[in-house]
Amino acid sequence: MSLPDAPDPWWRTAVIYEIYPRSFADHDGDGEGDIAGITARLPYLADLGVDAVWIAPWYPSPMADGGYDVSDYCDIDPRFGTLDDADAMFAEAHRLGLRVIVDLVANHTSSQHPWFLAARAAEPGSPERARYHFREGTGLDGGEPPNNWISAFGGPAWTRIDDGRTPAQWYLHLFAPEQPDLNWEDATNRDTFDDVLRFWLDRGVDGFRIDAAPGMSKHPDYPDFAYPDPQKFATATWTDNPHWDVDTVHDIFRRWRRVVDAHPGEQVLVAEAVVNGPERLARYLGPDEIQTAFNFDYVHAPWDPAALREVIDRTMTALAPIGAPATWAMSSHDEVRHATRFGRAGETTWGGPSQTSDLELGRSRARAAIMLTLALPGGAYLYQGEELGLEEVEDLPDAVLQDPVFTRTGGRIRGRDGCRVPLPWSGTEAPFGFSPTGASAPWLPQPAHWRDLTVEAEQGDPDSMLSLYRTALAVRKETADLLGPSFEWLPSAGDVLRFRRGTRFECVVNLGPDDVPTTGPVVLSSDSAPSGNVGPDTAVWIVHDVPPEIP
Repeated sequence: MSLPDAPDPWWRTAVIYEIYPRSFADHDGDGEGDIAGITARLPYLADLGVDAVWIAPWYPSPMADGGYDVSDYCDIDPRFGTLDDADAMFAEAHRLGLRVIVDLVANHTSSQHPWFLAARAAEPGSPERARYHFREGTGLDGGEPPNNWISAFGGPAWTRIDDGRTPAQWYLHLFAPEQPDLNWEDATNRDTFDDVLRFWLDRGVDGFRIDAAPGMSKHPDYPDFAYPDPQKFATATWTDNPHWDVDTVHDIFRRWRRVVDAHPGEQVLVAEAVVNGPERLARYLGPDEIQTAFNFDYVHAPWDPAALREVIDRTMTALAPIGAPATWAMSSHDEVRHATRFGRAGETTWGGPSQTSDLELGRSRARAAIMLTLALPGGAYLYQGEELGLEEVEDLPDAVLQDPVFTRTGGRIRGRDGCRVPLPWSGTEAPFGFSPTGASAPWLPQPAHWRDLTVEAEQGDPDSMLSLYRTALAVRKETADLLGPSFEWLPSAGDVLRFRRGTRFECVVNLGPDDVPTTGPVVLSSDSAPSGNVGPDTAVWIVHDVPPEIP
């Protein structure tokens, strides 16, 4: 299948499926996913009905942070395969009509990257050290960090180099010490990454997801910051922070947009930008900068009608003046899976559950939530396994946890491993088709009850989560009203979200405890046993035979 031309760029309405390669499919039997496993499962994703895949980092890496510590930007980690494997995967994806977005981790490198090894060995003030943020310390003999900046993974954002020099310098890492931040004021870095972009564009990628985009520029004076809570890297609450969402960061992305636009095709830049509200997020988007961004306000919204409506309204209001499409997502490799979040009251984070999750309730809400998500204007992101109703695995033994958040906080925060457990594909015993029979055990253990949540178990069940996703994605593609920009809230009760798209499509989501009446012919319901009304925690899609009269 060739990639179709469209009146609007494909990415404006695309449904994009995130693949965390280590946990998607293991072809060679070593217990970790790989590119050959991805390629073998691409027909499943084409059948699911998504438009593109986003692949989390697959570059050579010591894996101090799950691949987000890159030691070579123009190669593939041997655990995942080779560049030839990647080329074959690009070709197969395009044959199936799927686009491919790759992760670009440019805020920081691995501490094992040759650039950083050269910087450690070089003298202070050298060109090698200028590629990173090396600073003199404060206090007696420079023994204290240069300022009070904190790491996203706990503790200070500075580590001292023990190289025998007096005084020894410190280097900046907004994440783990194994992830030193690059200095984007350095011309060598800017030129090098132009070439990195071109390298992957020439191999056939359709876009880049930019990791930690707001962190890439720092205030040149490195001032202290008055954190509301020094224990939390709460970027969504920060204003005028000197190391996050600094205005000069936009110069980087305008440059990258020029590189991408100079390449034939419709490639896209996607920002991972957790900033203070949709208004700040909109500053990253536009005709000369990034095209779309991951919408974290929607990801973190509770199952509450007023909160969801506010996020939807603020998002679309902020993006309308620049003509950028909204995106909607509920989970990712960094978030507690939403089937778990929606099953308990209050917010949950990497810190673990504040209370036991009611997974039956969570999955019921997740079914309604995907119908809400796919009915909104713009694009959507799915995270591998959510189409199966997978929950966060919150009882992993401490001994298998690998997220640096766990170790950096002394076990206070358990980290993100619970959403990264390898997928169940088939069979009734682990590894559930993730690895070949007789292979090494998966790098994280799978729950035994996932035997009921495998692709094999769900694909023949018309009431399964997988069947709902497939049907909803198919209806979305077939319904012209859902592919345009129109959106209008309709009158509804306080616990109900009701809106119209185009002239005939209507979505009703009941977040309350009581049934509400339907308002037209239902083409899809999130309730596997619909009663004729819209029940609690249920969504329906309605397509009217003729445009209805709305009071």
